[in-house]
Amino acid sequence: MKTLIECVPNFSEGRRADVIAAIVNAMRAVPEARVLDAESDADHNRSVVTLVGPPGAVQEAAFQGIKTAAALIDLDVHRGEHPRLGATDVVPFIPISGVTMADCVALARDLGRRVGEELGIPVYLYEQAALRPERVNLEDVRRGEYEALKAEIGKNPARDPDFGPKAVGKAGATIIGARPFLVAFNAYLNTDNVSIAQKIARALRHSNGGYRYVKAMGLLVAGQAQVSMNLTNFPQTPIHRVVETIRSEAARYGVVVTHTELVGLIPQQALIDAAQWYLQLDLFEPDQILENKLAALDEGAPVGFLDAVAANTPAPGGGAVAALAGALAAALVTMVGRLTVGKRHYADVQEEATEAVTRAEKLRATLTKAMDEDSAAFNAVMAAYKLPKATEEEQHARDAAIQEATVHATEVPLATARAALEALELALLVASKGNVNAASDAATAAWMAMASIQSAALNVRVNAANLQDTAQKDAWLAELDAIDTRAQTLLKDVQTVAAQRAGI
Repeated sequence: MKTLIECVPNFSEGRRADVIAAIVNAMRAVPEARVLDAESDADHNRSVVTLVGPPGAVQEAAFQGIKTAAALIDLDVHRGEHPRLGATDVVPFIPISGVTMADCVALARDLGRRVGEELGIPVYLYEQAALRPERVNLEDVRRGEYEALKAEIGKNPARDPDFGPKAVGKAGATIIGARPFLVAFNAYLNTDNVSIAQKIARALRHSNGGYRYVKAMGLLVAGQAQVSMNLTNFPQTPIHRVVETIRSEAARYGVVVTHTELVGLIPQQALIDAAQWYLQLDLFEPDQILENKLAALDEGAPVGFLDAVAANTPAPGGGAVAALAGALAAALVTMVGRLTVGKRHYADVQEEATEAVTRAEKLRATLTKAMDEDSAAFNAVMAAYKLPKATEEEQHARDAAIQEATVHATEVPLATARAALEALELALLVASKGNVNAASDAATAAWMAMASIQSAALNVRVNAANLQDTAQKDAWLAELDAIDTRAQTLLKDVQTVAAQRAGI
């Protein structure tokens, strides 16, 4: 599985093509960092770039973009419709595959420290990387924009940056953080009355009592009133719901939506959800999309993993396979949830089904990552046993290394068991309330989760037997017993419910 992270830096320049090109080229020059998209808006005077690649490469590309922007953009003369705090206004990191949100948080903080120290730019951390609760929301950090920050920084302790100097230069400040995938989405109205867009935005955004995962504002762009939005959790607050609300609110003022636009990239699932809702495709399945079916033909990762397991090497072994079983359980839960969401026959459980999909996808990512982590942990134990032991000092160092590696090799499968138990909990939920046509799939998910738990438990017990810390060993074994007891009950419940609903 490839380790990929996404970064979507926003730069306060959308009019000078040469400046935008210089910033983008600086990022493209970093090996392994891929620029997937770069969009500029003259009215906003802003450009949004989408980078993907391994964490280190993406972090370096983001730094080079910030450095180039700082040299070419002067906030003292910058003007545009979009709020901004700096030449590089905001830099979010988003986990894609093989990385966690915690990894992105660490990446954001490390970049923030480097930007502050090497470039002398004040840095504020936001969203999940925030060090202060009042800085979680981007709009709170950016309130008053560059002009207010310039007047207050160094005087008001509340405006002290997390990294860098307590003063701003022409590059302003930069906001860096970590967050889930965000859909930047705009709707245009057939009027130049920006107050209407502002009223609609107020009805939409969560801070004013609107949708939980919507941030919105009204702007005047190219002579049209625009409702500019960030949808921060599209499975929970889908695009179609937002669009229909805009249309309803616009009708109150005698206007209509002329068109909408995306800024940057969007996950395929967000568009599938919208199409499924508008077309009322109750029995739609993602593999009915031709491109998805073709992509599946080229998916060689499972075959490669099975070949690796079958090879005459000890890793990947049982622990990695346990994690795979858990990931398959989570994937099946996701499938049943997605076969439930948007179906009118299950209108009363939409919120629970959507939440199950969100949680199961997080578990799938965690358990997939655990496949590699288990192999790495085993290899670390083997490496510790190979350390020299000719002298008493070397023996002590070797023993300590073995214990440290063994502790980690025990923690990894224990974490797998915990995650698989959560997947089993979700299997019961979708078996009880999900699409009845997929009841047997929910039951299969439960069996796969149980296989994951039992297999992971074997690895925990084998490794724990070699631990010197008996108190820790006993605590872990007691937790395993509790997990097994709960899992046995859940498995029985899932099988009963699934059999009743499937009529077998």
